[in-house]
Amino acid sequence: MWISGPDLKRCLQSLACAKSKKVIKKEPMSKDIGEEDLFCVNDKFTSKFDKVKIGTVVAQKETEPEKQETRQRVEEDRKPQIEAAIVRIMKSRKILDHNNYIIAEVTKQLQPRFLANPSEIKKRIESPIQRDFLERDNTDRKLYLYLVLIS
Repeated sequence: MWISGPDLKRCLQSLACAKSKKVIKKEPMSKDIGEEDLFCVNDKFTSKFDKVKIGTVVAQKETEPEKQETRQRVEEDRKPQIEAAIVRIMKSRKILDHNNYIIAEVTKQLQPRFLANPSEIKKRIESPIQRDFLERDNTDRKLYLYLVLIS
């Protein structure tokens, strides 16, 4: 059985760099594990317990590009939820004003899941309009009307 590089480094750090439980010795003595580092068993290690618990070092934090990619995936996953909330609200209310009500209602409805960004809600309103679930009022462009679908 082979251990991947990052996992091996984490395990070696746990065994060699723990404050009180240095099961193995490391040369040179540092927190970082390099390709040229040497490890040997610590003969002086003792414990009064039969079993010794050694905590593992936490995996490295996400890099900035990984964080950005994760944020983008989360935003993509939230788009249909925002659109569904808009359509549900409009289906029950039939007519809503953009500024005062629809943004607040969508935010309130999605609050248990996530905090919806008002600018994202504004962008997502266009999708139900394009798919003929909603339309803007001809006289007052700030009003949205729910279109009843007859099948």
